[in-house]
Amino acid sequence: MPGEPPHACAYCERPFAREEWLALHRGLEHADRLSDRERAAYERALESEEADLRMFRLQAIAVLIAIYFGFLIVYAFVA
Repeated sequence: MPGEPPHACAYCERPFAREEWLALHRGLEHADRLSDRERAAYERALESEEADLRMFRLQAIAVLIAIYFGFLIVYAFVA
């Protein structure tokens, strides 16, 4: 990552640190001008992003549940 040249959008020159972010940008901001290859890259990046977001949500829920039960157990012993 450090030292690598950023990926730039061919349509608006906006730089991105990762190629996946560039593909997502193209699909969201320039959807009407995408080639088939760019559209496929956008769809792959979108699927990957959705999977990552789903995993984050599950982990966040697990942490909240653990904190809740942790406080519940502490309260049961203290009170």
